[in-house]
Amino acid sequence: MSALPDRPLTADLVLEGGGVLGVAHVGALSVLEESGYGFARVAGTSAGSIVGAFTAAGMPAARMTEIMQSLDYRRFTDRSLLDHVPVGGPLLSLLLDNGVYEGDAVREWVGNVLLDECAVETFGDLAIDDPHTSLPPEQQYKLVVTATDVSRGELVRFPWDYGVTYGLDPSTQRVADAVRASMSIPFFYEPTTITAADGTVSTLVDGGVLSNFPIDLFDRTDGRTPRWPTFGVKLIPDLPMDADKLVPVLGLVKHGPVALAAQVTMTAIVGHDQAQLAKPWVSARTIRADTEGVSPVDFGLSRADADKLYANGRAAATDFLRTWDWDDYLARFRTTS
Repeated sequence: MSALPDRPLTADLVLEGGGVLGVAHVGALSVLEESGYGFARVAGTSAGSIVGAFTAAGMPAARMTEIMQSLDYRRFTDRSLLDHVPVGGPLLSLLLDNGVYEGDAVREWVGNVLLDECAVETFGDLAIDDPHTSLPPEQQYKLVVTATDVSRGELVRFPWDYGVTYGLDPSTQRVADAVRASMSIPFFYEPTTITAADGTVSTLVDGGVLSNFPIDLFDRTDGRTPRWPTFGVKLIPDLPMDADKLVPVLGLVKHGPVALAAQVTMTAIVGHDQAQLAKPWVSARTIRADTEGVSPVDFGLSRADADKLYANGRAAATDFLRTWDWDDYLARFRTTS
């Protein structure tokens, strides 16, 4: 059972989704760690779920940086035999499999890194015992990963909803499976499925479809003053999304209904929670990383762009901490009560 951080500076952490833009998360984390922060609980969507899983498992930001710097993101564009059909393969895969990429490479990589580096495989390895939280016992885990259950039409939070929604034991569910579900970007990755205890099968896609930045996930619900803040790391790409950056990845033409649907989906995921930033209790705890127009689905991400994203994450966290004030945060937080 994981212990809460034994540090004077503690925070909960929420990491937004954003494909390859998640490199900026690592940069922000490195500054927070260097400033003395430890993380009680971590939530993530899509790319944020990958970095969040590593963080919750206890991996230092310095080690994450080493891994990300050596990572070739093209390894995550695994395709089925259907995708290799010379003419129209990707389109056939999209129409028949509901996604161009298989996603098995991501699942395997995340699972191997968690197990080899952190000895973490299931959510049971990330259970915590916190008698002072307002969260019920079934929600006492160090990691929460969001996905969208399109069969039920709702946002699901793993491991919290394994038991309530699907009748499954959350402690036995693999973290890598939840991460794979969370990053099932529509059109790009095939959706995953989950079978409930009663045999019902649900289809899961990217959590960003319903909420890409669930900043309020760990907020107290008992009216008591928070023990520590929640810090959110927000990735800010340029909107509207450029079809030239999206459609070639899918191997499709730049115009037509499929191209338009891909644009609409990515714009919805990226911009869904933008209005949240206008709320004072959200703005006060959000680190905004500038992603400088890099596409979330640029799996050919260059080393120069990756380094820039990392540096921007560090700069954003440094600027945030320079003006961060706990008393101001509490004052803004109380306006929501």
